[in-house]
Amino acid sequence: MRTTLLFALPLVLGARGLAAQAPPPAQQIAAAVLAAPEDKRASATVLGFDRSGEVVTLREGSGDLVCLADAPGDDAFSVACYHESLEPYMARGRELRKSGVTDTNEINRIRWSEADAKTLSMPTAPASLYVLSGGRFDPASGTAPEAKLRWNIYTPWATGATTGLAERPGIPGEPWLMFGGTAGAHIMIVP
Repeated sequence: MRTTLLFALPLVLGARGLAAQAPPPAQQIAAAVLAAPEDKRASATVLGFDRSGEVVTLREGSGDLVCLADAPGDDAFSVACYHESLEPYMARGRELRKSGVTDTNEINRIRWSEADAKTLSMPTAPASLYVLSGGRFDPASGTAPEAKLRWNIYTPWATGATTGLAERPGIPGEPWLMFGGTAGAHIMIVP
């Protein structure tokens, strides 16, 4: 279970070589914003993939969420939206993957070390990440009917003791703290 909950891997995946399969920008935008709360979808900035597989801004937003389209090239549907204060952290993960660092533990170690050294900006208040994954996106209906939504609330350096949360998953839907005491600490809520 821990492996499936680590992070929204599409947030940090590079998509080199997969671009020929990238859907049109409008379709990427429609799918990406499904992870956001309805009242934030229209104002979200949306990142997606160009023809060369690079992450690009598909739509500049006026709100506080950044959404990332599904990475092309596999059958796994996964989109995510997160508070803009998480963008340096998420962008660094994408940069590390693009440079050839593919081990999630190593990516975390590097980012956490940089955050501890204050060379990587982290949120100063709790920051949300919404991940919608599973099933497939249906462009005709603009929905992903089989996808499931989970929530992460980043609280860098929080611990079980400072939050009162368990540091392991309990019953389904119960919030718990993952990576407590690190820059990547976040509250997991998985229905």
